[in-house]
Amino acid sequence: MRPKTGIGAHVSTRGGFIQAAKRAYEMGASAFQYFPKNPRSLGLKELDLKDAELCRDWCEQQGISSIAHSPYPTNPALGMTRGEAGFHATIASIRNDLEISNACGSVGTVVHFGHIKTSNPLEGYQNLILCLDTALEKWEGESKILLENQAGDHGPMGTTMEELIQIRKLSRFPEHIAFCFDTCHAFASGMWSAGNEAVMLDKGTLLGYWDNVAAVHFNDSKYASGSFKDRHARIGQGYVGYESMQQLLSSPEFQKAVVVLETETGEDGTHRDDIALMRSWL
Repeated sequence: MRPKTGIGAHVSTRGGFIQAAKRAYEMGASAFQYFPKNPRSLGLKELDLKDAELCRDWCEQQGISSIAHSPYPTNPALGMTRGEAGFHATIASIRNDLEISNACGSVGTVVHFGHIKTSNPLEGYQNLILCLDTALEKWEGESKILLENQAGDHGPMGTTMEELIQIRKLSRFPEHIAFCFDTCHAFASGMWSAGNEAVMLDKGTLLGYWDNVAAVHFNDSKYASGSFKDRHARIGQGYVGYESMQQLLSSPEFQKAVVVLETETGEDGTHRDDIALMRSWL
């Protein structure tokens, strides 16, 4: 699988999806991430097809890629532990995100692996697979679920490449699932440490993980490797550092994916400076 490529940042959808795309373009980005609806709720949003198609067509003309991001409350690992209503609300929300992102021409919508407190270590994984399979039932769009690795701040679930690969393998619809690799999450979980990029990249290649990475959250970390703290820092201003971030971005594995920043903006209120820095590395 070779997804669309690009470098950019998360942007606001104020004014619509087409405005989000133009906002990204104005800061020199060739990619962007957006929330398809209210990020603090699983409430559904009616698709504005005209706005979405304007966004898709304009991005195609300008050579801009995009990914969507599911709302913060999305936790597919919970299953029905909070009742059937919660389970079906999560599924409906993910499907809603897929429909919107597909109409916008996006590569996919990022979904966190999720977490659960349970005495049965397999329960969360079973819940996740059921949730993904139910959401993807009869899905025929091009936009994929982009399953994201986690920092370990809620426990060890979703912190390894092996878990992500296995979940995709066990799904009934692996062709509709790809991965979003978050550099800060991987660093915080202890998957890698600064200076050991080659080891992590080689491991991912051996496992076949990078073959299905369609997106990258390119974030430095405000805390050390193995801290299990999910706090993003601007590139080069955290414990990862410029040299390690540059090595990752320059790797063939990352250049196959949509790469977006989820960090604080610069003094001008945009990510223009960081995007320019990333471009200089390439």
